[in-house]
Amino acid sequence: MANGVGGRRIRVSSVWEDFKAFALKGSVVDLAVAVIIGTAFGAIISSLVEDILMPAIINPLLSQAGTDWREAVVGPGIRLGSFFGTIIDFLIIALVLYVIIRGFERLKRRAALEAAAAAAAEPSIEEKLNDTLTRLTDYLESRPRQ
Repeated sequence: MANGVGGRRIRVSSVWEDFKAFALKGSVVDLAVAVIIGTAFGAIISSLVEDILMPAIINPLLSQAGTDWREAVVGPGIRLGSFFGTIIDFLIIALVLYVIIRGFERLKRRAALEAAAAAAAEPSIEEKLNDTLTRLTDYLESRPRQ
């Protein structure tokens, strides 16, 4: 324990425990993994755009001018090639995210429908209790009396 301001005692171990609980919380770790994977995915998409798509789409248009698509400049320093590359990066990433999110939504809907169907197919507690009481009554009435 350490002395705090105004005579209050601050528990250092408590602060450390709170920090550990926050840092190791599942959502924080998931977010860190998502950021790392997202960065790697962004690099892959940038390479796809710069090395495959733009040379195949824009370079043929600019080949007459004798420049590379990345070096296409309009006016005083307006880098049009770089701008188009960034737009295509964004569109591809947005499309992939859209497809992934739609897939997850379909899986969620399917799971919810299956859960609802399972809940509807399973008899309620009242129905189970009534069935058990009916069987018990039938059994007791069918026993020979002594």
